[in-house]
Amino acid sequence: MNYGTLLIIDDNPAILTAAKICLAGTFGRIVTLSSPEKALSVIAEEQPQAILLDMNFSMGVSSGQEGMMWLSAIHRRFPDTPIVLITAYADVKLAVRALKNGAADFVTKPWDNDELIRILKDAIDKAGEVVPLEQLEAEHLRKALAKCGGNMKRAADMLGISRQTLYNKLKTP
Repeated sequence: MNYGTLLIIDDNPAILTAAKICLAGTFGRIVTLSSPEKALSVIAEEQPQAILLDMNFSMGVSSGQEGMMWLSAIHRRFPDTPIVLITAYADVKLAVRALKNGAADFVTKPWDNDELIRILKDAIDKAGEVVPLEQLEAEHLRKALAKCGGNMKRAADMLGISRQTLYNKLKTP
């Protein structure tokens, strides 16, 4: 299957070139930006199937904060477009935070070509899935219960349903 448009945002021209060469056989069109400043307008215009976003854009900065800020801005405006983050500075805490903030996945530089292709394909395929309503509801109920420390009464109150209804919904497969 040939995927549509991919947007790659990275300040390193060598990375943009290498990624473009690696992904050319998988994507019909690859758009690159060396700075995230125009990302929102390019995304609106190009409507990419996925975005590969670098985590750091300022010289000497490796905190990933710029990438997190852009992840948030892009995800807010285009919540259905999967964003895969890429960085030379592998940090497990940063990766977990990025995933919690809406990133589809996280890749470290230098990447393995087959792995990068698989991660992007998986992110696109997963974004295109339609999850059954019952599954969404069950996930939402489990999150509410976890947020309330397992307290069924508090979770039910937070959801605006009775404790018994919550119990019954959680019990149903």
